[in-house]
Amino acid sequence: MSEAHQIDIHHVAKLARLALTEDEARRYETQLDGILSYIDTLTRYNLDGVEPTAHAMPVYDVLRSDEVRPGFSQDQALANAPKCLADQFQILKVIE
Repeated sequence: MSEAHQIDIHHVAKLARLALTEDEARRYETQLDGILSYIDTLTRYNLDGVEPTAHAMPVYDVLRSDEVRPGFSQDQALANAPKCLADQFQILKVIE
């Protein structure tokens, strides 16, 4: 680990409520140090005038416009139901 980044990986793990083995702690400490070193590299670039972005490529919503369409009648909706009771779907209990 470089001297520039003093990371208490056990403290970070405690904050994240993670139980790490010593092997995991060493591996994650090395990985986190690498990430922080890369961030140090990125901070050296002059980004004045560069627009912030959330995605590398433009993202467009491809949604169709809403249009009114007829829905199912109650009989049509219940037609393929395995079980019906009082004009409603009957299902197994899923909450105890």
